[in-house]
Amino acid sequence: MLRVLVINIFIFFVVFFTNYVNASNLDPEKILDNVDDIYRSNASHGIITLAVTTVNWQRTLTLEQWSKGQDKTLIKVLKPKKEKDLATLRVDNNVWNYMPKVKRVIKIPSSMMSSSWMGSHFTNDDLVKQSRMTENYTFSITFEGMREEKNIVEITCLPKKNAAVVWGKVVVTVYRDDFIPLNMIYFDEDLQLSRTLDFKNIKMMGGKMIPTQMVMIPLENLGESTIVQWEEMEFNPNLDDDFFSLRKLQQ
Repeated sequence: MLRVLVINIFIFFVVFFTNYVNASNLDPEKILDNVDDIYRSNASHGIITLAVTTVNWQRTLTLEQWSKGQDKTLIKVLKPKKEKDLATLRVDNNVWNYMPKVKRVIKIPSSMMSSSWMGSHFTNDDLVKQSRMTENYTFSITFEGMREEKNIVEITCLPKKNAAVVWGKVVVTVYRDDFIPLNMIYFDEDLQLSRTLDFKNIKMMGGKMIPTQMVMIPLENLGESTIVQWEEMEFNPNLDDDFFSLRKLQQ
């Protein structure tokens, strides 16, 4: 019995020490930056289908997007025809929308970044990625191991004091081997579950393994969703800074 007890204690400490070493080698900041930049690299260009389902209506948009670094994004609507050329531009912390029917550029105040973009369940901030988790949240690894037959890492993010974010908590789950996101769970200021974002259909596109589909589900309206599908993606195209301009926004 003593021998069995000693062996079990030895096994326990081996497993504990191994998990401790593996966890200590993980950098949650690097993981979160990878999630924020999964569709970016140094620059990117892609074609996206955005399908919105609500209790009252459905709509599908085809978008073209460009990005450079962490602070330049341009998104234009290609179809349907009635929304064609609607566009959103972000440069640094400034965001503008272009309304082609009235040929008007509108600057989006920071207070409107949490508002819906084009009637979808994504916000202005989601689309242009103005906020970064490592800058606006404190974070720590809260789980590492097997869950539902997947080897994952879970990171819990809590907003920093005075951070300009609307979420009371964000839980990010990634695959352990490559840190590709699996899902993100958003909680409101009262820490009530608000929405989930699932990443699906991981495949090689533009020379990089990415989830080619995102599904946003708001928990307050069951049956509603917004699905983002990457149809084409190119990483590191040659884009000048001048490309991300108000002139380009209106072209």
